[in-house]
Amino acid sequence: MSTQWSTQWSAPLRTPLLQVHDLHVRYPLARGKSFHALQGVSLCIHPGETLGLVGESGSGKSTLGKVILGLQQASSGSVHFDGQDITHTSRSQRRALARDLQVIFQDPYGSLNPARLIGDTLAEPLLQDKTLGRSEVQARIAGVLARVGMPPDTAARYPGQFSGGQRQRIAIARAVIGKPRLVVCDEPVSALDLSVQAQVLNLLSELQQSMGLALLFISHDLTVVRHVSHRTMVLYQGAIVEQGSAQQIHSHPQHPYTRALLDAAPVPDPLLQRERRARQALVRASSAGP
Repeated sequence: MSTQWSTQWSAPLRTPLLQVHDLHVRYPLARGKSFHALQGVSLCIHPGETLGLVGESGSGKSTLGKVILGLQQASSGSVHFDGQDITHTSRSQRRALARDLQVIFQDPYGSLNPARLIGDTLAEPLLQDKTLGRSEVQARIAGVLARVGMPPDTAARYPGQFSGGQRQRIAIARAVIGKPRLVVCDEPVSALDLSVQAQVLNLLSELQQSMGLALLFISHDLTVVRHVSHRTMVLYQGAIVEQGSAQQIHSHPQHPYTRALLDAAPVPDPLLQRERRARQALVRASSAGP
């Protein structure tokens, strides 16, 4: 399989599938204080579109993903999916929503139950669909494994028998087997080697196009985001500081923090790398305040 990233995709202009409006998340601290993890974040994702959300660890990007998935409560603001308010939903409502809204986590080793056969793990998202018989479920499993480039006997094996890249392919298969409409990708390639990253990114590109998936692609790496996203939003200290087309943000960043993220990407020239790190240090010093 090619290790070159696919070219950018063209997104249709439609009514947003996901809308997040003025979202705030506060975590309580000692002595009545709180940490403001998200500060008035608003965004939308259209059907078939990929939105890249980029920021350092602690910027609030994973918190945003968790609120969308119902794993974290919002302090205020709203999240709408396909016109339905899902900001505060019950467990039963979330189970019903899981068919349309799925997630790919960062850690390919921790995201799969080591004691369960891969086939059982992949079958789980299909259990709510009572129209599928056993043979149809098995056919769906075989089909999705082939689609992500895994051999047919994968279903009869355990996660420990696969490499990190293979496990992430299996995790992707689990996320898409139920034919969702939106997948939250939370740092899905950051734990993988560079060559494997490219393969997984190409796989996500192919699935996005062939299945019409909408993706929220969360990452700390602007270079990766440029190759997989239509639009990019930069999150800094819980707030969106810059947004635009993926190419525009990468080639002509306006905010100092965005430029610092670009400078953080490694380059083969040691002198250029030193200059980049010096600029990063200046940005961090200025943002820290007096």
